Amino acid sequence: MYGFSPIGFVETAETKVPRHWSVSDVKGRLVLDKAYEKGLCDIKPGDRIIVLFVFHKSPAFEENLLVQKPPHKNRPMGVFSICSPIRPNPVGLSVLTVDKVENNVIHVTGIDMFDQTPIIDIKPFITPEPD
Repeated sequence: MYGFSPIGFVETAETKVPRHWSVSDVKGRLVLDKAYEKGLCDIKPGDRIIVLFVFHKSPAFEENLLVQKPPHKNRPMGVFSICSPIRPNPVGLSVLTVDKVENNVIHVTGIDMFDQTPIIDIKPFITPEPD
């Protein structure tokens, strides 16, 4: 069994978040625990970061949710081929653009998470280098 503890939380004034980061221009802040501040030393404005978070408002997953109809699709689809927040493990992923970093706070654009969403990790967004 695995256990995760949040490293921080999302802060946003937006109450109706977009369905996906790729269609979002919502601004917000990632407020990390002060203990992780040094880990932000190389994150700069303009960077893109991958944020792993918990769908903390999603209902418990049940077998009947293995196939769901996304609101923007015209047919039911398997849960592993869609971005539904109702998943066997309620882990979400967003790619956000860094606006600025202040101490333990990352100001970002592209929020598709609710205010106070727990953050479990941040990773660099790396694109493949051309051959």
